[in-house]
Amino acid sequence: MNSLTDFILELDALKLVNRRTYIAGGERLENSAEHSWHLAMACWLFATHLKRDVSMEKLIKLALIHDLGEIDPGDTFLYDTARSSAPARERECVTRLAGHKGNAIRDLSALWDEQELGQSGEAALLKVVDRLLPFLHNLTSRGQAWKDHGISKSQVLEAHAFIENAEPDIYAWFLENLETAVSNGWLKNT
Repeated sequence: MNSLTDFILELDALKLVNRRTYIAGGERLENSAEHSWHLAMACWLFATHLKRDVSMEKLIKLALIHDLGEIDPGDTFLYDTARSSAPARERECVTRLAGHKGNAIRDLSALWDEQELGQSGEAALLKVVDRLLPFLHNLTSRGQAWKDHGISKSQVLEAHAFIENAEPDIYAWFLENLETAVSNGWLKNT
């Protein structure tokens, strides 16, 4: 039992990882555990709303574990220049967690790899929703994180470009709201 409770406390460390996204309304930064819960709920809602033929159990599992790799290295901001090296650092953490003697989730590494590579229907939807949530938070906080970090329209367009092919209706909504953010001065128009 001690190794199981030790592992549960290891997972609890995700609450200590702050992101650069403000919660709705902009009161404070969210942590990665809050984001993972919100992502799981949003994936469930989107899969149901869009009538996607996916395994809801798998989708929610992927959402719940997708940021576990941030426990050791921390969160890497979407627009950070070191973004390309983040998956390797996160994979090291997931490997460590998967090998923990209290871990009873035998497919933890495989599920994490699946969400990271985005090849299943569940992983593809997860990636879209994962990118959408911080965008939505930026809208509700009047672009607070974008302004904090001097983010431009072109950076946001580049980071969200894959959504156009994956979910065209969501991408149309994104573009409309992106223009609103620019016209409100929340993003640099470059």
